[in-house]
Amino acid sequence: MNVETPMLRQYREIKAQNADKLLLFRVGDFYEMFYEDAKTGARELEITLTSRETGKDNHVPLAGFPYHTLDTYLVKLVDKGYKVAICEQVQDPKLAKGLIRREIVRIVTPGTVTEAALLDEKSNNYLASVFAGRGGYGLAAVDVSTGEFIFCELRGRKAVKFLTDELCRLQPAELLVNAAAMADPGCKDAFARLGCGTPLTTIAGKEHNFRRAEAELREQFGPGGWLAEGPALAVQAAGAAVHYLRENRPGGLKHLHHPCLYSPEGFMVLDHATRRNLELTRTIREERKKGSLLWVLERTRTAPGARLLKKWLEQPLLDVSAINRRLDAVEEMADNLGLLEEAAELLDGVYDLERLMGRIHCESANARDLAALRKTLDLLPAAAALLTKTKSGALQELAGRLPELGGLAAYLAAALVDDPPLTLKEGGLLREGFHPEVDMLRQARRSGRHYLLEVEQRERERTGIKSLKVSYNRVFGYYLEVSRINAHLVPDDYLRKQTLANAERYITPELKEYEALILGAEEKISVLEYEEFLAVREKAAEATSPIQDAAAILAELDVYHSLARVARDNRYTRPQIEDGDVLEIIDGRHPVVERVLQDKLFVPNDLYLDGDDQRVLLITGPNMAGKSTYMRCCALIVILAQLGSFIPAKRARIGLVDRIFTRIGAADDLVGGQSTFMMEMSEVADILNRATARSLVLLDEVGRGTSTVDGVSIARAVVEYLYYKIKARTLFATHYHELIALAAEFPAIRNYATAVKEKGEEIVFLHKVIPGSVDKSYGLQVARLAGLPPQVLERARDILAQLEECGGRQEAAAACEERQLRLFVPDRELAAALDELEMAELMTTTPLEAIQILFRLQQAMKKGKPYG
Repeated sequence: MNVETPMLRQYREIKAQNADKLLLFRVGDFYEMFYEDAKTGARELEITLTSRETGKDNHVPLAGFPYHTLDTYLVKLVDKGYKVAICEQVQDPKLAKGLIRREIVRIVTPGTVTEAALLDEKSNNYLASVFAGRGGYGLAAVDVSTGEFIFCELRGRKAVKFLTDELCRLQPAELLVNAAAMADPGCKDAFARLGCGTPLTTIAGKEHNFRRAEAELREQFGPGGWLAEGPALAVQAAGAAVHYLRENRPGGLKHLHHPCLYSPEGFMVLDHATRRNLELTRTIREERKKGSLLWVLERTRTAPGARLLKKWLEQPLLDVSAINRRLDAVEEMADNLGLLEEAAELLDGVYDLERLMGRIHCESANARDLAALRKTLDLLPAAAALLTKTKSGALQELAGRLPELGGLAAYLAAALVDDPPLTLKEGGLLREGFHPEVDMLRQARRSGRHYLLEVEQRERERTGIKSLKVSYNRVFGYYLEVSRINAHLVPDDYLRKQTLANAERYITPELKEYEALILGAEEKISVLEYEEFLAVREKAAEATSPIQDAAAILAELDVYHSLARVARDNRYTRPQIEDGDVLEIIDGRHPVVERVLQDKLFVPNDLYLDGDDQRVLLITGPNMAGKSTYMRCCALIVILAQLGSFIPAKRARIGLVDRIFTRIGAADDLVGGQSTFMMEMSEVADILNRATARSLVLLDEVGRGTSTVDGVSIARAVVEYLYYKIKARTLFATHYHELIALAAEFPAIRNYATAVKEKGEEIVFLHKVIPGSVDKSYGLQVARLAGLPPQVLERARDILAQLEECGGRQEAAAACEERQLRLFVPDRELAAALDELEMAELMTTTPLEAIQILFRLQQAMKKGKPYG
């Protein structure tokens, strides 16, 4: 018989309202999970799964953990993509009659967290919303922890590609989609590229309705022209995000910025393949920051600065004047070591104001958070003084925008102690002199404690018991403790409270009276301090907008400081930014490879491209000689220049690049059913469909995944299309030496090669890209360097010699077919030896005769086999 307890019924009712979440149900000092949640929690958290008996042969699965370990386990659940509902006891158990009242006090999902322990401080934590509608897609992204809110609309033939690229750039922690998006093949492919770790929630149609979305946004942000300008699909995506946040973060969204409408084409377009191939923020192999371009640039001192630097890197600018404003600021700081060091010292004291304000509005900020806010606000006058003495327009603008928050800083300093405790309900938060009633109660508490010391001394003298002491515990309160050996000296007015092995504990009416005074004062102090702290926190919340402005200014200063520090330490120079087509780099260096090499010499290279005389470079040379490094180096220098950074080169002229596309390296998509060659062709097709005359295209070994004839044909056709149709500035690396002839046919195609020095069978890579071409790939030499067995290399030489006799690569397949087949067919000696073995009478053959037969067979096999 199943007898469900009232508490389990309460659990079921609350769980029914949160069916898509793991429910952490507070029971005393534990958070418990029941039924399927218990099984899931035990598996994911690696905790013990037990059961509770609710009747004969009926057991309810149960798993739980102590309440004080919540953050530890919450991190694990959120990292695994779970939504978690936290159900607390909202009634004092002492006052409850029957079942304790419980309510959901907090819902945590991967895209709505604000707690520092659950976040990467140097990356944004986006909740993204996608709405698929007629003719395009709406995309919104909001970071609840910082308040950032952006949205855009993507339409046209390339809309799904831009959607994929933006989602891969944003890397949302959680994704909301409408039903149409779930059914859209392009959307499904975009979602798949994010990986299975991104939780996805389908929103019902009514939440994506335009009128509903518009109403949600007006209610959250108020009326304004910004909403009228928003495209319909973008508004619907943004409205769905707000609706979801208000359901899961009620009352904690006042810090959100007004949604900012943007276009992906308003910045340099860097598609997913390009970001991956160039390793802008993560390495390809290990998915780590170390080894990426961001790793080189990140010398920031603050978390907001690190997040802003990452955004700048992922969205280089397309406006010459805006780029030069950034470069002016970097140059001034790089040239002035005193200014640079002063900025570094200032920034070292800056806390993460963006996320701190998020916690304040979500009511999870503690007193230490407000102390951090006060310390940062105290630095604003110094920041203003530093910025005011600069000369560049960007830094001067920051100085003019810096808000005055001295009044709030003074208020926080007067309200809170310098080093407040973590807990909020045990007192010790307010500074003396801030709250008169708290000060009075503190004095009463101090007087009471002082009086108890007087009682202890007086009772020792009265009783003659020198070891008598006044003590306290939570069970009995204050008491007098006397050793058993002195029990006969205890006066009659002492009331025995507890007997121990070596002592007796007593109370007196006087002691209980002062106990009530002291404990009553402590309880009142704790209540009053907590209430006053909430008022102080609300006061800070009222200054959200200027505090966010200050946070943005300090973050931008931090980025300039970081770029200037990198420029000084790595001998970077200022690029010349132009509106033209010229890309000229003198002595360019790969920023990451150079950093990894450290004390070793990096060989610099030059580049010249323009839209007329030298539009396409055909680069030949062996593997490992540096073709891919050269191409990546050129692309990274362009990205650095257009984000506003100095570059690793002697000098450079950068004609604005609107898009960079790369096809470098081999990859497949087994889950999507695409082979390496299919992936290559898909990426090349995307490049040819999206590149413009102002783009920079990097292609490496196009066509190598198929037969030689097909590969050469595809490679040549791609080069001709880029040359004639798109007219994009292009670096094309290839082993197809047949393409070298293109330079003689097309005036704006040039042959370049990676220099190699031959020493007999050995080769030395010079890592220098020079005008000209090579007519061989040095494949055997590279194979030797890679460590192929000598027998394999020797056999490869024989085959190569035979193929070359047939007249070259393309003719070999037809002309040498018969000869190639004979390489692996037994010759006459081997056939005779096999016949001899077959005819031998093994039962009558002597050991010597058997050895002779085996010897003749072995010799014949060595002659007939390629690795004999």
